Amino acid sequence: MSTTNSNQRGGSSQANRPQPYSAPRSGAPARPSQGPGGASSNRYSSAASPRPSAQRTGGSKSGLVRPAPKAKVRRARLLVSKMDPWSVLKMAFLLSVALGIVTVVASIVLWTVLDLTGIFDRVNSLLDQIMGSETGPAFDLRTFASLGQVASFATIIAVVNVVLLTALAMLSAILYNISATLVGGIGVTLTDD
Repeated sequence: MSTTNSNQRGGSSQANRPQPYSAPRSGAPARPSQGPGGASSNRYSSAASPRPSAQRTGGSKSGLVRPAPKAKVRRARLLVSKMDPWSVLKMAFLLSVALGIVTVVASIVLWTVLDLTGIFDRVNSLLDQIMGSETGPAFDLRTFASLGQVASFATIIAVVNVVLLTALAMLSAILYNISATLVGGIGVTLTDD
């Protein structure tokens, strides 16, 4: 008798104890939790169960699902009505410094390539043949265009370009702001493709 009472008490206490909810593992089907009495007590009603495919397609018997309609491409038309001269000045200065560095490096590399391929020697021999060898000492192009002279000339050009491009960019930003007050600015259309 005592064993039956303890079994009945243990069974009834387990039946009344609520079962914790555990999320189903990925790939495993979800099992309904067991309620009191061993019957499955699903919290969701039968209305939430998936409908047959014929009802989803609006009564068609093919069983195909309609594709989702394509989203419309959004377009925004904007006007560039003002350019900040200070930000244009900073950006133009940085870009012109980068262009100056490229100019100096490119001139040094070009002079080195011309020297290694022997272009200077060929030009010297050609000029000697044109002028004649009895007129005086042989002509040497490297005395007029040495590597140091080419690098210093490229550096001077780069510095002048930095000053001119920065001033022209800022002047063009000021002129754009003046003209944008009259006509409204440049129209830009943006889309999300």
